[in-house]
Amino acid sequence: MSWTTTQPNAAERSLRAVAPGRKNYLFVGSEAGGKAAAIACTLIETAKLNALEPHAWLADTIANIPDYKITKVDDLPPRQWNR
Repeated sequence: MSWTTTQPNAAERSLRAVAPGRKNYLFVGSEAGGKAAAIACTLIETAKLNALEPHAWLADTIANIPDYKITKVDDLPPRQWNR
């Protein structure tokens, strides 16, 4: 199998966790709430794809944001995080 043929399967498997909440996601409250929920889901799933514990990564990232230099912001995504 090539790399491209395995990717859709991984994407479909990751969506299985989202499927039970579909009806709940209809009630996010507003368009802004929907965007915030989409961003949160994206960050959590990206951390999982990088073999990180999402809560640990997100807690550390949020804790470090106030003191972080803007020039080092590329170190914050899950693929760059190493603790």
